[in-house]
Amino acid sequence: MSLEFLVASGIGLVTATGIYLILRGRTWPVVLGLSLLGYAVNVFIFAMGRLWQDAAPILSATGRVADPLPQALVLTAIVIGFATTGFVIELALRSRHETGSDHVDGHEPGHRTGKARDDAA
Repeated sequence: MSLEFLVASGIGLVTATGIYLILRGRTWPVVLGLSLLGYAVNVFIFAMGRLWQDAAPILSATGRVADPLPQALVLTAIVIGFATTGFVIELALRSRHETGSDHVDGHEPGHRTGKARDDAA
């Protein structure tokens, strides 16, 4: 089993798990799914940087050096992903506070909405 197959399988598994969680009805699995999908994209971009096994990251010959672009893109994506995750968590907490539910569309099927509950009180 080659290393490329293991990396591709790992990326596929994390991507599938992220998509599954994004399609859930609650906000916390959606936030976790978005994070996992971001991690899968980061690993994919990093793997496309052509890392060689048993080789130094920067070689001594002037013609062959490591490409720093994938590493820079992944580092930037990690920082942006962290900030975005924090913002989405804050939105989920605010939505939970205002609606009384952590369902994605604001109310659970078969239950009264937050407005009807306020009218009854």
